[in-house]
Amino acid sequence: MELDRKLKVALDESRLLILGAQVLFGFSFQSVFQEQFQHLARESRLGHCAALALLLAAVSLLIAPSLYHRLIYRGESRREALAMATLFAGVSLLPLTLGLGASAYVVFSHLFGARIGAVCGLTFAGVSLFLLYGLGFMMRAFGRRSARMPEEQEETPLATKIDQLLTEARVIIPGGQALLGFQLIATLTTAFTELPDTAKYVHIAALCAVALAVTLLMTPAALHRIAYRGEDTRTFLVIGSVLVVAAAVPLAVGFSADVYVAFLRATGSSVAAVSASVVSMLVVSALWFGYPAAVRRHSR
Repeated sequence: MELDRKLKVALDESRLLILGAQVLFGFSFQSVFQEQFQHLARESRLGHCAALALLLAAVSLLIAPSLYHRLIYRGESRREALAMATLFAGVSLLPLTLGLGASAYVVFSHLFGARIGAVCGLTFAGVSLFLLYGLGFMMRAFGRRSARMPEEQEETPLATKIDQLLTEARVIIPGGQALLGFQLIATLTTAFTELPDTAKYVHIAALCAVALAVTLLMTPAALHRIAYRGEDTRTFLVIGSVLVVAAAVPLAVGFSADVYVAFLRATGSSVAAVSASVVSMLVVSALWFGYPAAVRRHSR
């Protein structure tokens, strides 16, 4: 399989994984505004905070390869870009499965008690780890075959670059749409009216930031169809690349801002909420922007 095709498949796989993660991601934010959340045990609330942090890590890791490909390699198909997409997709499965287990613990402990909740949480996480990691490693061990890496291309064709650009937008947008749906619904709940005014303003600011990010991510598709009638041009590639990278900035702001709101609602501690928000912003910024900038500077 040629390098262009392998990279496209890797991005499609990240897209598939993030579609599965977005349901849990939206649940983690939305559940803190449900009426029964206040009746959860302290352990369940802490477990929910852990699940939220783990799922945010998984979504951030799945988004990272698209930004790396755009920022570091300028849309060129390179072996390093393929290796990075493979690495981050594999690493993201760990916080994703652990976040699923933590979410299952919260739900089942609320319904049947802490002991059954712990068993169900461990079962969910264990089965997911086996299917997502164990099965793949077993098949790899039994069917190991040597494969020659393709030669690096001098320049990726323009049509391939644009195809990958639109795929990268589709990889990133599910994380934003999951959060945006929660943000809109949360404003109509009783729990939202009970938040301090500061938290309400933070949530509204986060909603505006995520709405901007989702709109920016949809713009390349509309632009390609309306302005260029589906034709591949270098001008569209440059504009589309700028839009996709720019969308990651308000998306990171929206993630971290609503982490503050969710942790404040779950723990009742403004210190814990601010700390979680700052840490998430620093981690996401370093993962999405800091590391690519460092790699580009080093390569120069």
